[in-house]
Amino acid sequence: MLVPLTNDPRDYAWGSATLIAELEGREPSGRPEAEVWFGDHPGDPAETPDGRTLDVWLAEERGTESLPYLLKLLAAASPLSIQAHPSKAQAESGFAREESAGIARDAADRTYRDANHKPELIVALSEEFRALAGLRDLEATRRLVADAGEGARPLAERLESADASLSAVIGWVLSDEAGHDVRAIIDAASSATSAEFAAEFELVRAMQAEFPGDPGILVALLMNLVTLRRGEGLFVPAGVLHAYLSGLGVELMAASDNVLRGGLTPKHIDVAELLTVLDASPGAQPIVRPRATAPGVERFDVPVEDFALDRVRVSPDSDARLTIAGPAIALATAGDITVTGGVTGSAQSLVPGRAVLVTSDEQSLLVSGDGEVFVAVPGSAAGDGTVLI
Repeated sequence: MLVPLTNDPRDYAWGSATLIAELEGREPSGRPEAEVWFGDHPGDPAETPDGRTLDVWLAEERGTESLPYLLKLLAAASPLSIQAHPSKAQAESGFAREESAGIARDAADRTYRDANHKPELIVALSEEFRALAGLRDLEATRRLVADAGEGARPLAERLESADASLSAVIGWVLSDEAGHDVRAIIDAASSATSAEFAAEFELVRAMQAEFPGDPGILVALLMNLVTLRRGEGLFVPAGVLHAYLSGLGVELMAASDNVLRGGLTPKHIDVAELLTVLDASPGAQPIVRPRATAPGVERFDVPVEDFALDRVRVSPDSDARLTIAGPAIALATAGDITVTGGVTGSAQSLVPGRAVLVTSDEQSLLVSGDGEVFVAVPGSAAGDGTVLI
């Protein structure tokens, strides 16, 4: 069965006023449009043609079948909060703890709103998508802080220690006691110049203009600045700090709303809990480049069971068939696409920004037309048996 899905854009303040409208070929609404959710997550389930939300439709039509993932369009014009997500075990423990404490699930100081983890994959649709992801190599960060000059000395001293711990440094930056030093370091970084870190210091100046004095600006200075080109992905597993900065992308994640914030936000920041889940290991930019599985078909390989993502590009003389072993969602992002169920033969035409649920009993999906579609499936389904016909 193929079920068309629609939803309204969420108007978070950081959203772009134009990017989603441009993708869909319509006039902008005049307000920020940050995310469009295609899934059954109760926070904002998609709608089906008969007016039921997808969570209700699945419960009434498919019984126990539900989606282990949430697929989104995401359009950022300014930085999202710096954040990390818990592992599955951490989420289960934290959720049980806050349930026992009687904290309302919609309370501002609630951290664990469900018992699930939230690994994320985002693939750039704009020609450039900018993000912060993971902690930079320590030696490189020491060079950056040195370029900020004497005003950044309090941070440099912590980083120069032989047993420097990035977790401890982040904890200090976010503490009340560091307030005066943090503001002085931000001022120093805002006026710094550097051949090696010009983009990072320019970002500091932009964040200082939007979030003056926010300690998250210094957390950002410890992170990798990533620029994705169209079709490149960024994978964020449990514990990894990240913040999307600008651009349009397709985002796929485990179905969860657990967020531990580390700056660039007026929302609640639980520093102690953030440090508990934080992966403070420095490393390279976590960029995922797709692997070709057949002509015109690419897989973004990520080490999670909750989801997998295929990018399919077809032309009038080459169709693609994907085997599916679980409920799938196909989201068109370019051109004119037709998707056809492998068992029922039901077909649905898609234009950019439109999506369709493909129930698991279709077993396969034929993609034809001239354009691009992203297909989300449970991780174990992972696009097995993709062929061109």
